[in-house]
Amino acid sequence: MQIEETPAGVPDEPVRRDELAYRLKQQRLLAEFGRMALRESDLPALLQRATELCADGLDAPFCKALEFLHDRRVLLMRAGVGWRPEEIGQATLGADLESPAGFAFQTGQPVLSNHLTEETRFRTPTLLAAYGIRRAVNVLIDLGGKNDGPFGVLEVDSPDPGDFDEDDVTFLYGCARILGAAIERNRSDTKLQKAVERQAMLMREMSHRIKNSLGVVSGLLRINASNVADPAAKALLQDAENRVLTIAHVHNHLWQGERIGEVNIGEFLRELCKSLGGSVEGVTIGCEADDVVIDADFAIPVGLMVNELVTNAVKYAFDPGGPGAVAVRLTASEQELSLRVEDDGRGLPPEFDLNASRKSFGIRVITSLARQLQGELQAENLPRGCRFSLVFPRHKPEQDGSDG
Repeated sequence: MQIEETPAGVPDEPVRRDELAYRLKQQRLLAEFGRMALRESDLPALLQRATELCADGLDAPFCKALEFLHDRRVLLMRAGVGWRPEEIGQATLGADLESPAGFAFQTGQPVLSNHLTEETRFRTPTLLAAYGIRRAVNVLIDLGGKNDGPFGVLEVDSPDPGDFDEDDVTFLYGCARILGAAIERNRSDTKLQKAVERQAMLMREMSHRIKNSLGVVSGLLRINASNVADPAAKALLQDAENRVLTIAHVHNHLWQGERIGEVNIGEFLRELCKSLGGSVEGVTIGCEADDVVIDADFAIPVGLMVNELVTNAVKYAFDPGGPGAVAVRLTASEQELSLRVEDDGRGLPPEFDLNASRKSFGIRVITSLARQLQGELQAENLPRGCRFSLVFPRHKPEQDGSDG
């Protein structure tokens, strides 16, 4: 450590009256700063508080946190106490070995000088001379990383007579260690946040492109359906188009949503039912759905389920052209979602059985989607019409890692 020896003929300053209270205050401030550093994510606020506590801990009116600027090779005052406001973020000090702060930065050794005006090891920086600074102590703010190098220097200054000592250096060094760890964590969090934001951007871009591609596929199916004379083949192509459009709706919500990989199922179902209602005549399709955010892996089968049930109701529950009504309802509890699709049509035929081995393609799709959602599908006749209901987990179940 670079410690200045008291020049010959200069009497030592008297020992502080209450040395114990002084050191206890330093310990208290160090603990306070450690607690703050654990919870504070605002780097400028953290730097400013560090300078305030260090100035208080050394009974000094001046303190500054200096950041090394690689492009300019200087130390910039990022935060400070006692300096003019316009100097914060603007004033710089040399980072070379002839500067006290520069020496601490270059060598990693603390620098203590109690007689700057008589200093022969370093030049007195212009900024310090302008404020009549007589003594200073500098310690390195080390980040502990191997790639970025040290952050800068933490420096306490005073124009008053007296001496800083090795215990003061130890206190300041402790503050610098805490500050360096907090800065390193802040930078790591910033890098992680940028990586997450980039991942989110890529996911949105992918969902947007998938939605556009599905739109092209849907358009091709629509063109093929319009060119087919056979009613059964036309119906199959139209059903396929609706299924593709349903998946496209999910991806539309994915790339526009705030949370990556999740969909507000209430908004999605209302939009889907509105789209389905616009493609039929004589049948109204209503939707009441709680606004619940669920995993996209659940949103797609839920959407396909609603598409199949509504399409089947329009086809088989009413005479061509209606009139009739289909109601879709989704309610949420803490653990489960409950989906109901009911109509006021002619009801299910007496021989209808969800568990029958021979089922229509639409019912096979519905039962397959129910299994995918890990839910229990039920069908029942109402006094007028019928109801399909499904209760399934709100959250995607954890994957079983066992091989058996």
